[in-house]
Parts: sequence; structure tokens; C-alpha cells
Amino acid sequence: MNLIRYNPTRDLWHLRDEMDKIFNQFTTRTFDSEETPEVDWSPRVDITENENSYVVKAELAGLSKDDVKITMKEDVLTIRGEKKSETKSENENVHLLERRYGRFVRAFRLPSSVNSKKIDATFKDGILTLSLPKAEEAKPKEIEIKMN
Repeated sequence: MNLIRYNPTRDLWHLRDEMDKIFNQFTTRTFDSEETPEVDWSPRVDITENENSYVVKAELAGLSKDDVKITMKEDVLTIRGEKKSETKSENENVHLLERRYGRFVRAFRLPSSVNSKKIDATFKDGILTLSLPKAEEAKPKEIEIKMN
């Protein structure tokens, strides 16, 4: 018999993951009822804004660009994919499994100021980066003050 060291924070991390699933149902649910997917996990996402664009970065370690599909429909940007679990041999004893596997979907309603025809996606080192350029009319413009 092997002893396993007790980790008091393990239950807190599990609780956090469960709470994230609950809140993600409310914040990312933008699907029609017939296309509501079964979701096994949810990748972490950062969304930032600069003068010219919005930038979405999704943490997708262990996936390739072929495992991810990005769609745009009615101002909703959807990132979906699947992370397949690694096969285990029968001779292995599992001590800890923390990585998430299965299907995922993240959807975000974009501001109307995004030029959806010029969205750019890159995938490097497990990070998906989407650049969502702002339409010209949405960019800040400096107004010159005239002297009378």
C-alpha cells in the first residue's frame, strides 16, 4: 500500500473549477438551443484592448491548430475544439490526474466596432491569439482646435 500525502488545497482547486463551470454557463452561453454543445472543460482566456484592436488570447496547451475551430456568426466569436486524452498502458498506476481533456467552447459577443472581415488568428506555443481590428469609425480621432 502506498501512502499519498494529503494536500489541503486540492479540494479548494476542485471547488474553483466547478464554480468556473457554473459561471461560464452564464457568461459564454450564446448558442441556439439546438446547437448547445456538451462541454468538458473551458480554456482560460485573456481579452485586452489597445487603440487599434481587441486581442483575445486563449491558453490551449497540448492542442494543435487542427484541433481548434474559430467561427464568427452575428457578432459572436466562437472558439471550439477538443483535447484528446493520452492513452494509458495497463501497466501504469495513476497517482494524480489534473489536466483537462474533452470538448470545449468559448463564445464572446463582439462590439459592433470590430471589423470582422479582418480578424487574424495565430497559434504559437499553446497560445491562440486573435487580433480583432476596430473599424475605422471606432478608432479615436484627434480633433484640431481652430483659432478665431
